[in-house]
Amino acid sequence: MDLTQVSPTVWQLAFPVGHVHFVRLPDGYALIDTAVPGSATTILDALARLGGRSQDLRQIVLTHSHIDHMGSAADLVEATGARVLAGALDAPVIRGTAAELEPAYTAPECALHEQIMAGFAEADVRPLQHVPVDVELHDGDTIADWSEPVHVLHVPGHTPGSIALHLASSGVLFPGDIVATTEGRAILGPFNVDRDQAIASFRRLASLEVEALCVPHGEPVLKGAGKVLRAAAPETDWL
Repeated sequence: MDLTQVSPTVWQLAFPVGHVHFVRLPDGYALIDTAVPGSATTILDALARLGGRSQDLRQIVLTHSHIDHMGSAADLVEATGARVLAGALDAPVIRGTAAELEPAYTAPECALHEQIMAGFAEADVRPLQHVPVDVELHDGDTIADWSEPVHVLHVPGHTPGSIALHLASSGVLFPGDIVATTEGRAILGPFNVDRDQAIASFRRLASLEVEALCVPHGEPVLKGAGKVLRAAAPETDWL
């Protein structure tokens, strides 16, 4: 899998579905999302390419509870001892004590979802394994032990507890699935439980000062991401 450097401390590891991101910490690395089940070996191999060992993975931040984001978290915790951080409202789903809400699919989203599920079946993706959440995150929180301040934003709509991370000093944004990219444009991520809420969350993220955009689906925007976000029209996506 390709590793793309986004900033001096951030790398994207691309997967067919659900990219993950490494962030260098003063004493190791954080991982944002974990791809589908069965991805742990690939992620740890990428960590080694960055010069890290398994025990150097300190934190796993899950932007939300979907299988292509939390899918390998349990395996990675077992291999590394990393702590898991996630939005408070998604934490029960990640732990397996609450059921995942079904998205309100539009017709184009239904077709895309069927295509993705067929790909999962063909790839024999393993069943989801739940994982304990060590730290529940809320809007306005900051995450400790990073090399710069990282601000947590509650951005509901895709799931009730979706979060985004904003590294204000370096202008890097991890939006979770509220934002995707295609052909150099930012678009609303599909498969939302509340479309109007997701659009409002998108607009909130577009109001931030952002230079680099690290999306789980699509290509990263390495320069001028704020302008790309403000040029988007999420109200018209997936209709």
